[in-house]
Amino acid sequence: MLVLALDTTTRAGSVAVAKDGRVLDLLAGDPDRPHAERVPADLVRSLGRAGATLRDVDVFAVAIGPGSFTGLRIGIAAIQGCAFAAGRPVVGVSALEALALAVSAAGGLGTDTRLGVWMDAQRDEVFSALYAVTGAGPDASLDTIEGPAVGDPATTAGRWHQLLRTAWCPVAGDGAARYRHLLSETAGSPVPVIEPPPLAATMALVAERRARAGESILPHAIRPLYVRRPDAELARDRRREHP
Repeated sequence: MLVLALDTTTRAGSVAVAKDGRVLDLLAGDPDRPHAERVPADLVRSLGRAGATLRDVDVFAVAIGPGSFTGLRIGIAAIQGCAFAAGRPVVGVSALEALALAVSAAGGLGTDTRLGVWMDAQRDEVFSALYAVTGAGPDASLDTIEGPAVGDPATTAGRWHQLLRTAWCPVAGDGAARYRHLLSETAGSPVPVIEPPPLAATMALVAERRARAGESILPHAIRPLYVRRPDAELARDRRREHP
């Protein structure tokens, strides 16, 4: 089974191609170029480096969020277009889960541990989730301790301190890297911070496993995981409150 995966939840994003449980290519994106400008070419380039074309893809995978609204829309639309054209199904993958699994696959966590995820949500906020990780790699099992949320880093860290007490776990992601000092100050001791790896390779392997289990869906059924309400909705509510 050949899988093409796309992540546009961060400025850089990534594309990957996997087949039968093996990653054939991983292409990290250029954070200095907008997704809309480079995604189509990156998809074709990664497939070419893997010796494949769009017609060879059996299932497509896309990160459904959370992340930039614009990035999510571009990524989902691109994969939907490819999947419609190829007549193939799609698997949506949570970026927070993909990050936790990617860190697990990189090793160093052990096979039964907890892992926090903080993605930079801009506006001085973070997207967060807290997992218990059993096993390793994309086949690891994630049990949710705290589900996807968005909020002020200090508030999030304080809430986690009530959950973790003195047994703080590693925290992965660009949000953790940005607020590493706040994490350690809240915990009262250094908190291990793990820089985020590109997510598309892990997404491709996860998508293959889910597709084999019958969990793929038609392209039109993909729904984004926003967590935070879109700016347009917030602005509309403000106009209603203050006409």
